[in-house]
Amino acid sequence: MTLAFARTLRRKKIMSSDGKVIGQLKNIIIDVDSGQVINLVVLPESGFDASSYKLDNNCMLVPFEAVKDIKDYIVVDRYMLR
Repeated sequence: MTLAFARTLRRKKIMSSDGKVIGQLKNIIIDVDSGQVINLVVLPESGFDASSYKLDNNCMLVPFEAVKDIKDYIVVDRYMLR
């Protein structure tokens, strides 16, 4: 995966590997000791059913291991979301 600055990730749309738009990036959770990104905090689209996903308030927590690519969208492996 290529490097990306945090400011370029702001408000990016999150899309699953099968082409479904999941939501918009709201924040990231990092491990301050190692500097590694742990989770993406995603505000789900209004039509997306997030009830079976890990939630924090109204946002989904997407493990960073699920991220496959970052370009126009942040593409995540839909099988690794839960």
